[in-house]
Amino acid sequence: MTRAAAVLLLLCPVATAAFQLPGRASSRSRCHPLGAAVDGDCSVGGKTSLELEGSATDVDPSTSRRAFVANALTASSLPFFAGNAPALADDVAAGAAVYAYRSGGLPSLRPLGLTKLLTRYEGYVEAPKGYLRGQLPIAFDFPSDWLQLDKLGGGIQYVDQRNGDKLYVLRATLPEGTDLKSVGKQWFADAVLSPGGDVVRSGVVAEGGRASRSQMIVDCSADDAPNPCMARRRLILKYDTVTGSGVQTVERRGLVEAYQVENEAFMLLTTSNAVKFEQKGSKERETVDNIVASFKIGQRSLPTSHTHHTSRGARPHLDDAHYRSNMTTIDEPTSIGNARGLDEESCWTSESTPLHDNIARSRSESLASDSLTFGIVATSPTSDGRSGYVSSTVSYNSTDDVTPGNRSSATTPMTSNVSSADDDGGKPLPVIPSMTAGNSGPRLPPRYRRTSKGGSSDGTNERSDEDQRKRPRHVHSLGSRIKMSSTLVILVLGLILAVATLVEYAVRPPRNGSDSGIANENQQGGETVANDGNDSIEELRSRMAKADELFDELGRYIIKDYDALPTFSSFLPGVAGIYGKPVWSFYVNRGQAIASFGVKSKDYPIMEYFSANNAYQNTPLLGFRTFYQIHRGGGWGKGDESFLVEPFDTGRTRFLQSSDGDAANLPSRTMYIGSNEMQIREVDHVHKIETNVTYFVLPEEDFGAFIRRTTIANLDKDRKLHLSVLDGLARIQSAGGKLNSMLKTIGRTLEGWMGVYDADHSSMPFFRMSTEPADSEAVVIEEEGHFCLSYLESHEKEFLPIVYDTSKVFGRDSSLMRPIGLLTNTVKSIVAGKQYGAAKTSSAFSATEDVVIYPGESITINTFYGKTSTIADVPVIARRINQLGFAQYKLTRARELVKQITSDVETTTGNKLFDGYVKQMYLDNSLRGGVPVLLGEIDDQSHSLNADEDARIKVYHLFSRIHGDLERDYNDFVIEPTFFSEGPGNFRDVAQNRRNDVIINPRLGSFNVKLFLSFIQADGYNPLSVEAVVFTIDDRGECDRLAAKAVGFADGHRADREKLAAILCDGAFRPGQLADMIEKQNIFLMTNLPELIDNVAASASYHGMAVSKDGYWADHWTYHMDLIESYLQIYPDREEELLWEEELPYYFSSRVVQPRAKKYALSKSFNGKWNHVRQLNPTIQDSSRAKTMRRYMNNLTGWYTVDAHYHHDTKGRVVKSTPIAKLFLLATMKFATRDAYGMGIEYEGGKPGWNDAMNGLVGMLGSGMPETYELKALLQYIRAAVAKYKRPVAVPEELGVLIGEIMTALDELGDEAYLPTSDTVPSALFRYWDAVASAREDYVRNIASLSCETMNYSPTEMLQLLDRWIGQVDLGIARAHSVGSHGHDNQDELLGITPTYFSYNVTQWKKTGDVNRDGLPLVNATEMAVAKFPLFLEGVVRMMKTVDGAKASSIYKAVMKSGLRDEQLKMYTLSSSLEGQSFDMGRMMGFSPGWLENQSVWLHMSYKYYLELLRKGMHNEFFTEMQSGMLPFMDGAKYGRSLLECSSFIASSAFEDPRMHGQGFLARLSGSTAEFLSMWVLMMIGPSPFRVNEETRELEMQLSPALPKWLFANNPTAVAGEQYSVHFKLFTSINTRYFTPVRRDLFGDVPARYEIGLRDGSKIRVDGPTIPNDLAQNIRKVVFIDFIHAFF
Repeated sequence: MTRAAAVLLLLCPVATAAFQLPGRASSRSRCHPLGAAVDGDCSVGGKTSLELEGSATDVDPSTSRRAFVANALTASSLPFFAGNAPALADDVAAGAAVYAYRSGGLPSLRPLGLTKLLTRYEGYVEAPKGYLRGQLPIAFDFPSDWLQLDKLGGGIQYVDQRNGDKLYVLRATLPEGTDLKSVGKQWFADAVLSPGGDVVRSGVVAEGGRASRSQMIVDCSADDAPNPCMARRRLILKYDTVTGSGVQTVERRGLVEAYQVENEAFMLLTTSNAVKFEQKGSKERETVDNIVASFKIGQRSLPTSHTHHTSRGARPHLDDAHYRSNMTTIDEPTSIGNARGLDEESCWTSESTPLHDNIARSRSESLASDSLTFGIVATSPTSDGRSGYVSSTVSYNSTDDVTPGNRSSATTPMTSNVSSADDDGGKPLPVIPSMTAGNSGPRLPPRYRRTSKGGSSDGTNERSDEDQRKRPRHVHSLGSRIKMSSTLVILVLGLILAVATLVEYAVRPPRNGSDSGIANENQQGGETVANDGNDSIEELRSRMAKADELFDELGRYIIKDYDALPTFSSFLPGVAGIYGKPVWSFYVNRGQAIASFGVKSKDYPIMEYFSANNAYQNTPLLGFRTFYQIHRGGGWGKGDESFLVEPFDTGRTRFLQSSDGDAANLPSRTMYIGSNEMQIREVDHVHKIETNVTYFVLPEEDFGAFIRRTTIANLDKDRKLHLSVLDGLARIQSAGGKLNSMLKTIGRTLEGWMGVYDADHSSMPFFRMSTEPADSEAVVIEEEGHFCLSYLESHEKEFLPIVYDTSKVFGRDSSLMRPIGLLTNTVKSIVAGKQYGAAKTSSAFSATEDVVIYPGESITINTFYGKTSTIADVPVIARRINQLGFAQYKLTRARELVKQITSDVETTTGNKLFDGYVKQMYLDNSLRGGVPVLLGEIDDQSHSLNADEDARIKVYHLFSRIHGDLERDYNDFVIEPTFFSEGPGNFRDVAQNRRNDVIINPRLGSFNVKLFLSFIQADGYNPLSVEAVVFTIDDRGECDRLAAKAVGFADGHRADREKLAAILCDGAFRPGQLADMIEKQNIFLMTNLPELIDNVAASASYHGMAVSKDGYWADHWTYHMDLIESYLQIYPDREEELLWEEELPYYFSSRVVQPRAKKYALSKSFNGKWNHVRQLNPTIQDSSRAKTMRRYMNNLTGWYTVDAHYHHDTKGRVVKSTPIAKLFLLATMKFATRDAYGMGIEYEGGKPGWNDAMNGLVGMLGSGMPETYELKALLQYIRAAVAKYKRPVAVPEELGVLIGEIMTALDELGDEAYLPTSDTVPSALFRYWDAVASAREDYVRNIASLSCETMNYSPTEMLQLLDRWIGQVDLGIARAHSVGSHGHDNQDELLGITPTYFSYNVTQWKKTGDVNRDGLPLVNATEMAVAKFPLFLEGVVRMMKTVDGAKASSIYKAVMKSGLRDEQLKMYTLSSSLEGQSFDMGRMMGFSPGWLENQSVWLHMSYKYYLELLRKGMHNEFFTEMQSGMLPFMDGAKYGRSLLECSSFIASSAFEDPRMHGQGFLARLSGSTAEFLSMWVLMMIGPSPFRVNEETRELEMQLSPALPKWLFANNPTAVAGEQYSVHFKLFTSINTRYFTPVRRDLFGDVPARYEIGLRDGSKIRVDGPTIPNDLAQNIRKVVFIDFIHAFF
């Protein structure tokens, strides 16, 4: 837009009267914002909105309740708006209450008070016709955690998700001749609950509405002159609502506060459960009372800046005591004359327009960016749901508080008219894309751009109204006509300029060119941040700008020509919300992307699961396919043409080898990877068709579904597109139990069970097997099945037919390459014909017949795939999903869910790529470790306490799963399809990925530390698989109380009370299981489910759950110290309490480590030439322990009780010890497991350490130095704690016996160094090893049932013992360095780098006379010799944890020269060359060099290495390495996938194919995410944000970031000293900013001063680098602090 146009529009605020504004429908333009006409002026599918309304709500109110329900349930309610667009007040039956639509832009949502538990809504609604002003200001307060509904529709509606309480802002026309006081009170009940009103239209099925009480309230104040008194009316409504099943009613109460304006009543309505409302002192009643008491309309709702005079002090918003004395009770209607609640002047005393007042308000409140927007609005959604509104705008932005994180695009000529910032209590609005010419995202289909009579936005001529009416039923105009006042000439000029600007940008062709995706220069991620310190500001900006090209306006990562690039796979996160049921899905960059999806695990596929290598081949054929049968009429001299087209087909892929001429005729294809969605786009330049497909998982419903949105746009400028479409799955599986392995092995036989049911109703097929496929005496009838439902957007009520007979589409082409059926038949004839689905694998194509897409327009097909328990559920689901805008709204919610998760670490720097990477890494870390939530917060006090301070608060982790995917096909992931969904994960993975939980959210307290310490067994090992915690309630009376509170006390509810009480008291449960059992047992709740779960959690105890499997990993115990160190960064003042003040149980497993005499087996070498001793079958399932566990079996359920998993003493009591004692036990067991040379920790438990590809090392009697370095760190920590607090340590008596034998053996050994002179272990060391190992084996044998006794060690004894053990560990480390390493590169041996692994050859032995289970002789070793291996990076990393900065620097320099450095990639490999090593080492030797664990760049270990550089203060080295060895700064062309997704490994330059060097594989859900978050903490916060002052012993806080100058964003308009800044979220919600006057490195610098903002609006200045005790305590509590600004 030209400057002249912008100035002209800014000079014409009156233009807003005719232009559609954000979030509202203009009272002059009679089209609802959602596209539904309200006066017949706009058509929707050939019907006016009144016709549509009649089709959905044509129910006689006088009919019976049951009859009404039967009809109403055909349009199941939405939580955001009704099945039809709500009508405006003028267009409904007289007196029906409808939404008071938002007007004048987005409202201000301002948190109140110290805790910000309340939010004030201040905004505008449309005024009645004839009123002087077009807008009325309103204000009210509501709880901040209430969810806003109907964001897209423009109505004002909020809901409390815990109990279902709602608030609405409504308006209704008063009966003629009445006013607010004289109208009968029953009129309010009739208006609010009218079938034509928006409360009922939003899905509330109400009956028996009546007003039980009415009061007139008068407020008077001289400050409000000339209208000192304002009257309003308050009423209580009583009515019943019908439950979802349609057979039960629930009593409800409505509280109404009403004002009169002109002849209309403006009302705020709250609705509540009747029991809670009537209950004296209930929190629910208090909440709704306070909400209506705060409702203001007119001048009183305005901020002070809106008026010329100073208004009186406002009465407290949440205290109605002030006006109760002025209430007048009205029993019967009386007349008070022709009164109005307010007049024009009381509403507006300022001469400025409402929009200008908005600007003034935004400045007075220092809002980040409050846009004044003029625009032309169209209202149709795109396929990816990025709209409600698209506008040509001119933006004015307040710059009082503009930062790089919240600055809107004021410099962009055309911007979105809805901000993407969180403006509603932390829940972000749907993001509306800009139509910037430089936008690299998918171009909005031209249909969604508003056309004027003179011409359209895409350059075509608009058709006549007659032509519009002739359109086929599937295609319609969704724009709103702009009616202009003939007297406003200036408005016409503004309109012309705006349309001209829209045309200028709309006709500009999309940026699809011939550039080749990741190979394009915009993918050179490594160049975007490189800065040697000498770059000018302009050069730096230029480099940073490249990062912007990698993202679209929704923040999604862009990959152009995705299907022509090297293959990769990824997945959608499967996050459906707390109260949603997830579906898993995987995608690849081939075909239409989706490779597989299903429920729970890959055993239950809807689309068959394939490993990545097969998925790359199968997806284009067996996955989603789309076929167009097209006819174009002639136009502009062009002839007719007909053709069949398959978008995204492999035959037209734009491979890089294609010639330039070929490429020009091939479609351009782009992939957009979002956090919780994925979109593909094809622009077919030859056929002038654009196809957009968006995939996401349905959130927040009680059924799971995978959603596909396909939008087809006609790009031809002058010819219509006659189109029939088949769109869907080429192969869909039938439900029938666990299928994955059977599909691979007996797939043809399985087809015999398959069938399609309910096929006579072709739009709702149900795919299931007749019985579960098994050859068993017990036959199981299969009832579960898969469904496919599809409809055209804006025609949700008409489900499309589904073509499931594959042969109808592909004929006899079994390869499915060619749609033979479509070559000889039309889509219409296929649908009309008979289909067959028995005994074969079916398809699931939705069929769209004979639609017409006009030039510049489009259609969207929404298809839902899912699984349900019975066929009867499918019509119920269909009624739910066919609501207007359902799919688009759910896409918005899917995005918001992930934004809510990643907002915990929101980061805004000068590098957008880095900012996006932080969020992605946090998301992936959360998916492996779980997203922590707090349950049991049942009162205000609990909101400010942590889980340690309030026993009612329980920490629960959501959405976790083991990292199984298409590339990690060896792992069996589980994503439970329940509310509170979670799945099990490996101990190492979960512990690592929860390392930073408490740093990011201090309210979790010591939960993770205690949980994982509870998993320590008495033998020092731990179970493999960690599951979600479970809850138990042992008090039957408490179960009865909770059940009565949930279902009611009435006698009629007795059965439900007893069932619920039994569920709560009869065993362990999880929240999702509780919800599932309530549903399955048909328990009717009087309260809501979230409230019940909070109440149950508050009363319950929690228990960790885990499962042991086939061995014990040697490194799992090393992650306890990570958790403890993280906790102490936040709670250093509670260390003693953590270690000594609570006792934790020991986990109990039936799996034990065998003694050496039972596992040292004599066998032949691989070539059969010699005998050697190997360690085989190291662990077994102990039958006596299994018998012990069976004592604690629940006979009712057949499951183990919680007690079965904990160690008991001889008296049956659970054995517990303090955390310090458990750490000491752990140290003792590992010290006793050192190898024969005293160097590494033996891998005696059947599994190696972190590097699980060294699996063969176990058989080689191997040991590892990584665990030795961790043992040293653990011993040093225990010693420091004992020395600091001088407290004794009590351990089980059996452990004391073992400690005594260790000390005896040490006395015999002495303190001699025994540095190696040969490979043979010296006899003294061998005798010590043999004695301690025997003592350890005796200990393990004796602890099957521990005694009741303990042994105490005084502080002095502990210190003496620990000093001696640390000395012995140091001697072992010295021996290890003396032995060293060896390998293909002899240079490595000379660098002095620590070895990582050893193995031992038994050179002499004695047979025991026994054999193992394989018949091999068992032996006892009598002499051993050590063997060494090449260098591994893990040993270096673990050693660096135990040395100082100087030593770490020397290690770094040595590693740079070693074989661990990949000089070509500037990265570090997992190992140096393994050439010549024995295959006995493990599977890594079976891999090619440079691939998987064989000398590849394993990012988790590399990130660990980089983290140690940062921890040691090696900042320059760290940030240098970051720019080549860390994402997102790698070369995108080499990496081959999204630079935001961290792979497990990168093919190194050792790999034989140079084309793959630098390419990433096995993306996401790795330990790299935990390491990066630790880096983020050090970079943003520092190593120890809290500390105890050594002199005052009080808590202090100090921020000490480590940030390079190139991460600072430049804000040239900022005040002096604040030009360069970095922003991040501290502790999930505290907005923290660092300011510096010049761009410079902050490497360990501390602030000169702080400015701290409290939630009540006050600010505190702190001079100096530290924040004192009281303020530090409040910051740690989080809830009281709004922001922290630190100035350097």
